[in-house]
Amino acid sequence: MASPNRKPILLDFEKPLVELESRIDQVRQLANDNGVDVSDQIHQLESRATQLRQEIFSTLSPAQRLQLARHPRRPSTLDYIQAMCDEWMELHGDRCGYDDPAMVGGVGRLAGQPVVMMGHQKGRDTKDNVARNFGMAAPGGYRKAMRLMEHANHFGMPILTFIDTPGAWAGVAAEKLGQGEAIAHNLREMFRLNVPIICTVIGEGGSGGALGIGVGERLLMMEHAVYTVATPEACAAILWKDASQAPQAAQALRITAPDLKQLNIIDRIVPEPEGGAHNHPLKAVEYLKQALLETLEELVSFNGQQRREMRYQKFRHIGVFAEG
Repeated sequence: MASPNRKPILLDFEKPLVELESRIDQVRQLANDNGVDVSDQIHQLESRATQLRQEIFSTLSPAQRLQLARHPRRPSTLDYIQAMCDEWMELHGDRCGYDDPAMVGGVGRLAGQPVVMMGHQKGRDTKDNVARNFGMAAPGGYRKAMRLMEHANHFGMPILTFIDTPGAWAGVAAEKLGQGEAIAHNLREMFRLNVPIICTVIGEGGSGGALGIGVGERLLMMEHAVYTVATPEACAAILWKDASQAPQAAQALRITAPDLKQLNIIDRIVPEPEGGAHNHPLKAVEYLKQALLETLEELVSFNGQQRREMRYQKFRHIGVFAEG
């Protein structure tokens, strides 16, 4: 998890808030240096900062939420897993000769319950992102994920997946290795598993890359995450031949958690700490862990056949609408 001492990375809409907080620190420092009591003024400024933070983060546009979802300090799959698990052991390899670093997974204990957990893994900086291929899994990554899910199904362990990718790797090598087949195979096989499957969009959920580990009875989504059939930049390039129209595309795609909850595509929105998950990662872990435990408690009361039917009905109803 990112060190709190590292230099913060500011998004454009966060700058007024950071400037106000910096001003509060300067006033407090001057007061300490000169022995002056300015507690009333500091209290007023802190109240204004709290109000400004609420105003900013309660009125975020889809494009701004996308910025938060892509924030380099946002907690990753391994951050969440390692922080919420009592025990954790990462497993490697797809048993076909490849271990994809963009897809991680293994076995662990969540509040004493044995589970299999997996998800896309982005990097913290450019070097790490190159090593992780920016969280874009290759066919071997989806085959590794399926191997772990088969393991979970065999031993009766719930499956928890964490989605955070702009999409599956679309390189020539990935196509040669069967990217489409690997994702399609996962989609089919996840529908037949007997154990509970809970999927969570923790950052950016993009296209088939997200769906490759996204079939479950319950789909959770972090408050400032996004989930979309294509990135807004790709959508804008297709529709308007201009990637700079991405904010307009983000609005039209309805990629935010509130929009997707209204459309019944996701089942639950997991709240984030004020300022986003990257500002208070441990609080974000706490909120997600609580949501997962509550959802898991609900799903273990069903048998395998009921869970398979729930998955089937969930996806059959996506896209159903009535003309007014």
